Amino acid sequence: MATFLLPLLNAHASANPTARSPPFFLGISGPQGSGKSTLVTILAATLRTYPHSLNVVVFSVDDLYLTHADQVALRELYPDNKLVRHRGEPGTHDLELAKGIFRSLRDQRGTQIPSYDKSAFEGQGDRADEISWQKVDGPYDLIIFEGWCVGFRPLPDDVIREAWNESRASGNGTLGKHSLEHLLFINTKLKDYDAITE
Repeated sequence: MATFLLPLLNAHASANPTARSPPFFLGISGPQGSGKSTLVTILAATLRTYPHSLNVVVFSVDDLYLTHADQVALRELYPDNKLVRHRGEPGTHDLELAKGIFRSLRDQRGTQIPSYDKSAFEGQGDRADEISWQKVDGPYDLIIFEGWCVGFRPLPDDVIREAWNESRASGNGTLGKHSLEHLLFINTKLKDYDAITE
């Protein structure tokens, strides 16, 4: 991965030669348990040490989940939608927080990276107290953002509808187990994520 990434970083640095230029942003996506965190940890450690000595910031989409109170409010607002009963799906992240963090990192400002305590509230989770957030300082060379839905894009509604109809007709897959309205709700929420991944 480092061999693939280093020429891209060098080209980015050449095109953006000042300390105030935006860092290089790398998104890494993969299913749960696929090794994203392990890959990112090793990659960041490699790039932070000699001979590269880069200022690398790492954080996860998991760190951006709604607070417990906001999760409860979302669940109560849409009580029939099983997809937002728990954290994980698009719509269960704090995108305003995310946009602020990305802007701050892009602008090379000192930034606090949030963390999320998945054990809080008997496993429902909650955002960790801000005093425990990691404080990072620029200038940054590389920002690595990882998560299962990083870079996902919404589908046209008719594609969702067709896949839902096929799932219901065949009895296969999980799409047909949800209402079409709930699937379209998640797809619509996913559109908002473009603000941080484009």
